Amino acid sequence: MTDFLAYGFVQRALITGVLLGVSCAVLAFFVVLRRMAFIGVGISHAALGGVALGVVLGISPMLAATVFSVGVAWVIGWIAARGRISEDTAIGVFFPTTMALGVALISLSPTYRQDLMGYLFGNILAIRPSDVWVLASLATVSLGILTLFFKEFLFLGVDEEAARAAGIPAEALRYLLLTVLAVTVVASMKLVGIVLVSAFLVIPAATGQAVASSTHGMLTVAIVSSLVSVVGGLWLSWLWNLPSGASIVLLAATLFFLAFLAGRRRGR
Repeated sequence: MTDFLAYGFVQRALITGVLLGVSCAVLAFFVVLRRMAFIGVGISHAALGGVALGVVLGISPMLAATVFSVGVAWVIGWIAARGRISEDTAIGVFFPTTMALGVALISLSPTYRQDLMGYLFGNILAIRPSDVWVLASLATVSLGILTLFFKEFLFLGVDEEAARAAGIPAEALRYLLLTVLAVTVVASMKLVGIVLVSAFLVIPAATGQAVASSTHGMLTVAIVSSLVSVVGGLWLSWLWNLPSGASIVLLAATLFFLAFLAGRRRGR
């Protein structure tokens, strides 16, 4: 373990991974509470279209993915709010459309296909020092917003009608949560990749839900399991020469199944 921590690239990965892990865990808490897991899948795959758009236009893929993902999230939210088409249906339309757009645009830039693997499956061990500041800033801003409006988001997740009656701006907060979700998805591409990021936005909170009997307990377990998954997954990746994103998600899934079995034994 000492040798593992001695490398600069590992230290950068751990710093960024811990910040993103906590941010994802808190966001996962609200995603599970508000049953938004499918929209997380839709936004994560929309990010591929944003990355490809950035490549074709010659701008930062991360910046393009952020703007594109936020735009897709808002459009999905707007369509769902109109009431004629359900949120799941809207996601079902945008999910394959944005993915197809990404594939089509990437085919126009064959020299970039190898670099695309890092976005699809994640490789946080390969991040540069400059990436640390960008990803850490995105994670900190997302976590700050979730913390600042924690009570309001929680109230909306538990009883939206009562929250509206209490004067909470439900519509504005919904778009804010969608924005945070989109930004966190893009930031987490380097951690676990576009393909796996939706799992990391659900599994930590699902682990907490399996064993905790309160929302506070659920959030605590989500954060702890997320941190264990990130640190443990990076170590396993280094030890066995495995893809870092896959290692992190597989460890998170293992913790979920253990928590689920423990919850069943306790009669939950």
